[in-house]
Amino acid sequence: QLQLVESGGGLVQAGGSLRLSCAASGRAFDAYSMGWFRQAPGKEREFVNSISAEGALTDYADSVKGRFTISRDNSKNMVYLQMNSLKAEDTAIYYCAAGGYGSVARRYGFWGQGTQVTVSS
Repeated sequence: QLQLVESGGGLVQAGGSLRLSCAASGRAFDAYSMGWFRQAPGKEREFVNSISAEGALTDYADSVKGRFTISRDNSKNMVYLQMNSLKAEDTAIYYCAAGGYGSVARRYGFWGQGTQVTVSS
């Protein structure tokens, strides 16, 4: 079992940056691949990026490549999402997920409660 808690969301102007954090508690965090997803109002949840258990492999949605970076610190049971050059269309609730890999949400067995990111244009 793994519990996930996101933090770091907020309101930012277009072009700005935010860093989201995901704190994990439970067993064997370093055995899980992790991912970030987001859901905007009226839209389906979409994949943002993912990182393998040891941190060697990452995958990104085309919409965030070159702007967002996923990283993890297994010694602290933390996953991070650095978001730069934010756009209004990045506005969404951002979710941390564990237990899967890649872009398919149903592959992930554990989810956080989400943190709101709002980008003003």
